[in-house]
Amino acid sequence: MNIHEYQAKEVLRKFNVATLKGKVANSPDEAVAAAKEIGGALWVVKAQIHAGGRGKGGGVKLAKTLDEVHSLAAQMLGMTLITHQTGPEGKVVNKIFVESGCNIAKEYYVACLIDRVTGRVAMMASSEGGVDIEEVAEHNPGAIKKVDIDPVIGLGAWQARELAFAIGMSPDVVNKATKFFMGLYQAFISCDCSIAEINPLVVTKENDVICLDAKMNFDSNALYRQPAILELRDLNEEDPTEIEASKFDLAFIKLDGTIGCLVNGAGLAMATLDIIKLHGATPANFLDVGGGANKEKVTNAFKIILKDPNVKGILVNIFGGIMKCDVIAEGVIAASKEVGLTVPLVVRLEGTNVELGKKILKDSGLNIIPANDLTDAAQKITAAIKA
Repeated sequence: MNIHEYQAKEVLRKFNVATLKGKVANSPDEAVAAAKEIGGALWVVKAQIHAGGRGKGGGVKLAKTLDEVHSLAAQMLGMTLITHQTGPEGKVVNKIFVESGCNIAKEYYVACLIDRVTGRVAMMASSEGGVDIEEVAEHNPGAIKKVDIDPVIGLGAWQARELAFAIGMSPDVVNKATKFFMGLYQAFISCDCSIAEINPLVVTKENDVICLDAKMNFDSNALYRQPAILELRDLNEEDPTEIEASKFDLAFIKLDGTIGCLVNGAGLAMATLDIIKLHGATPANFLDVGGGANKEKVTNAFKIILKDPNVKGILVNIFGGIMKCDVIAEGVIAASKEVGLTVPLVVRLEGTNVELGKKILKDSGLNIIPANDLTDAAQKITAAIKA
């Protein structure tokens, strides 16, 4: 789950991570009121969407007068902001964040994330802040420093200090940076984050260490124990189909292809997407029904897939372990009848009660194309949508 920058900063402040004064606004008048409340003579007006690269897309602007605050807020609210992370369709700006300016001396990057290689939380930092970390990794990988964190001990103050020195911070600010890094780590752990990224982290001319921009993503599987974080969810930033899928405990991500996929297990789902591409077609979605799916869940999955007008065929790929193939077969039949399925449907079953499942499908009287294995399934659905 993602949250907005202004929400991330609210969370981080609870862990003594230094931020600037700021306030969210939903109208130009609210933006001006926010600027007045913040005070000062320089403000930053920021579009709030769940995507990075806002500055390059025109979503971050400086204002030196209250009139400029009003004008920039009026321009941003309601605009479709396109960045490298939104895709060409962009995202509509419904909120803005007005924040005080500061005297930036140097920009850095720091983030907590899960290192899939070590299986531990890592803190990564760079002297090159304010740009995408992917660009730094490509052009100057030596500028990225990383420390692995022992899950029992946590981030040690010595590690935080070492990291601050490694990215070239001066002795005058290392203690403040250490406190900042320790707070960021505590926020990451306490809130069940999957990433907590500060870019840029700035050192001001007054030698303050401040979070200038923040991105926080959270482990959706842990939200049951994070009610305060769950309240920050902004449904306006999410695809309506994905929201509906979450109501039925379906892991669903909309893609831009033509073959709808219904699979159990994330790994098998990824393999299914790959093999569809391998055979010259494109998947319309990622959909994992999980290990305990029943008829109702499968039916809802079909309905969600078919909401996409681009879907020209459906591939069901099930490996029955906990979930039995006969149950899935019954669900597929019920769903096909209920939604009045008109697009080609290929079903590949393997695992528990597979023969019974295949018999149920065969005896259904429906135009269901059986497949023997994953390659066979991909070939058949690709051929079916071209027929």
